[in-house]
Amino acid sequence: MTWLVRKIVDLFSFLSGLYYSRKYAAIAKRIGRDPGGEATHRRGFIVVQVDGLSYEHLLEAMRRGYAPHISRLLQRGRLRLARWRCGLPSTTPAVQAGIMFGNNFDIPAFRWYEKDTRISVLTKIPSLIKNVQDRVSHGRPGILRDGSSYVNMVDGDARLALFTLSALGSQRFFENVRGFSFLFLFLLNPWRVLRVITRSVWDYLVDLGKRAVGLFVPGHYQPFDVISPFLMIITNIVLREIQTFSAMIDIYRGVPAIYTNYYSYDEVGHHFGASSHEAFNALRGIDHQIRQINRIRTQYHRREYDLYILSDHGLTPSVPFQKKCGQSLGQFIAQQLGEGLLMDEQWGDERQWAIKALFLTHELAGIEARLSRRGAAALLRFIRQYVEDRIPRTAEEMPWDLTRRRDVIVRNSGSLAHVYFNVSPSPMNLSEIALIYPALLRALIEHEGIGWVVGREHGETVIMGKEGTRTLGGGNDIQGQDPLASLPEPEYAAAQLRRLASFPHSGDLILLGTWNPREGILVSFEDQVASHGGLGGPQDYPFVMYPAAIKMDVENVTNSTDLYSHFMRTYNLVPPDATPTQPSS
Repeated sequence: MTWLVRKIVDLFSFLSGLYYSRKYAAIAKRIGRDPGGEATHRRGFIVVQVDGLSYEHLLEAMRRGYAPHISRLLQRGRLRLARWRCGLPSTTPAVQAGIMFGNNFDIPAFRWYEKDTRISVLTKIPSLIKNVQDRVSHGRPGILRDGSSYVNMVDGDARLALFTLSALGSQRFFENVRGFSFLFLFLLNPWRVLRVITRSVWDYLVDLGKRAVGLFVPGHYQPFDVISPFLMIITNIVLREIQTFSAMIDIYRGVPAIYTNYYSYDEVGHHFGASSHEAFNALRGIDHQIRQINRIRTQYHRREYDLYILSDHGLTPSVPFQKKCGQSLGQFIAQQLGEGLLMDEQWGDERQWAIKALFLTHELAGIEARLSRRGAAALLRFIRQYVEDRIPRTAEEMPWDLTRRRDVIVRNSGSLAHVYFNVSPSPMNLSEIALIYPALLRALIEHEGIGWVVGREHGETVIMGKEGTRTLGGGNDIQGQDPLASLPEPEYAAAQLRRLASFPHSGDLILLGTWNPREGILVSFEDQVASHGGLGGPQDYPFVMYPAAIKMDVENVTNSTDLYSHFMRTYNLVPPDATPTQPSS
């Protein structure tokens, strides 16, 4: 009986392979993507990214039946599931750069500001993310060399990069892939077309209905709009079907590496919640796409492929800063800058100034010793250290342009924010900020919506909370309560904040929204009910599913750059005489 079952399975596999061979051979030939003589002896890999899905929420989705195919892959032992640490910032551009090039140094957030060039970087702008990719990939081979990239932010050196931001403009779907022929063949598949039409109409009506209800529900986030739902359908359903179909054709072609990203869960989760029916319903659609890709992977064997399913970060339930506090973060900071400066204007008489400074530091030390609030004591210490450091100096020009004192840049990325002060073209020490903006630091530390204030001080990283500070550099000095004690891995968080503060284009101040571990909610600086970018909750812990036959040391992964090493080593992506350079740090 066992022999008979095995023979039946082999026959079915042969017939399925023959069917897919003929079907996709015709499609590939028609649209100009025939594999030709490409070598297929080397084992390939397929990475399917589910944007924004945390390990925790994947488990919940499987329990509730929203990811049936992923569940079957685990139950049958085809793949293993593990939680990993994506590193800080927990954003797509940083994580994808780390996975594909092994370097995400100086990608401080989803959006940031560069003081030296006065350029605002928004990574969803193709030209800007292309510049970022050129910088991080310098001298480093991408894991997708000779492969394909679909709906990503960076291309990983892919030969074919469609709907990928860093390659936008260099390759077009309807030019390089004979897209009209592709679309024609796509439309000839009646079941696929029927599914797309049915799902599109249903989603459009549901979304339109919710927007209509929003007219009568106070605080509802969506305005009534008949065009936006239609555009979302084009991007979330039609584009999703095209990228899946393209990946399936690539499997027929024997493309060595395929990386495709489905981002609808992340997009819906931001607005409805990471475990909402709407977000999990989007995940159900992605699960169906994964089933189609995996089916042709297992039934057509031109090249043997390993399948990886992973996420770049998670989503943590959040409350918007503006909703909680009645004003945006930028408005709050602007409010603090309305006060006058506290400084001595007689800079010419440096000797007299130095004598006064000695008295000042002595008095500051006395006040500092009497303060019970650790955050306020640390603030006063920074001012005292700043004055002490400048006592021996001879008369020289002030290092700041105080006419630009009110020129402050705030860049929010979910629960992470970078604040830049244009009084100086270079990164500022905390002591400098405290002297020029005497009311600001204390106000930020004590604000209920801000959990951590991070800054630099003479090469050290200072993490300030409401009840204590942690200084990283020469050691690991904690005064008062450890500000990172509410996190499950304080030492890991400290190392990530230290690394983030070392980036040349991180803010003079790095702010992270308050994390409430009891309620499982953090504060987001954007208008989101589920957020990522900073620290706290599921956002820090995405998932990875990998072949059971492959050894993968996920436990020791602390940044997405560690996954790059896995792919390079496992699939022999570097010639024997070449060694990838190490990322800057």
